[in-house]
Amino acid sequence: MEKTYTQEKLIQLIYGECDILERLEVLDAVENNTFLKDSYLSLLDAYSMLPKVKFSPSSMITGKIVAYSNWKCEANY
Repeated sequence: MEKTYTQEKLIQLIYGECDILERLEVLDAVENNTFLKDSYLSLLDAYSMLPKVKFSPSSMITGKIVAYSNWKCEANY
């Protein structure tokens, strides 16, 4: 029985949100189904064009936060 994969499942694969068995299953389906492979490659291409987000603030920003926090603490006394 052939399983149907949605774009949501392909996006989960791209973002690494599948467990290892699911990942292997979807990758196998992508390799054996040209329509699914085209969809996957199209989504992968779109993903590669997204800007990369930096999740850690610069030291300047953290310094400003600490300074503001210290100022707020002193203002409460």
